[in-house]
Amino acid sequence: MNFKEISQSTVAHYDDNALSFKEGTWEHDVSQNRSALIAALQEFISDKKHYDILDFGCGPGRDLVAFSQLGHKPIGLDGSPQFCQMAEAASGREVWCQDFLDLKLPDSSFDGIFANASLFHIPSAELERVLKQFFQSLRPRGVLFSSIPRGHGEGFNGARWAHYMEIEQLSAYIRAAGFELLSYYYRPTGKPRNEQPWLASLCLRN
Repeated sequence: MNFKEISQSTVAHYDDNALSFKEGTWEHDVSQNRSALIAALQEFISDKKHYDILDFGCGPGRDLVAFSQLGHKPIGLDGSPQFCQMAEAASGREVWCQDFLDLKLPDSSFDGIFANASLFHIPSAELERVLKQFFQSLRPRGVLFSSIPRGHGEGFNGARWAHYMEIEQLSAYIRAAGFELLSYYYRPTGKPRNEQPWLASLCLRN
């Protein structure tokens, strides 16, 4: 299966399940992740109070709403047309509908990128290239946040492509794309490691 078919299958799954996905995830508490990105931006871009943030894989718009309520200026991006419509309606923010493997990102336009539960849909053969696009789209001292499911290997999980990594694999891609790994943590907090399926990381564009 080629990359176009991978994207089409993944997007079709989300389009077909858009409403149930929104209902099932809207109340998920990922405030720790949003706060981690904002704290890093405050450290490295301290001359601003409100940040330009790309919400990569914004889904129905939960985090666009949250960032907007904090006074920031987020733009959403998703591959699912259904999600893009939902996100615009929920947040009132601009949302770009783009294939994750055929991105058209403007250079030096964002202070931060919030890739929460989205990077894992990118096949390993394409991940370094996409991360380099993120790097170019960030301003100097910009920060990339990502959260991915932990594990090893890649392939279809149902109709969706899933690329599982531990910190050793992820950090290699991050460095190859030019980023500096600032920190990482596991979620949900307060659990034994084998009950923490999510790996979150913060990376700096120097």
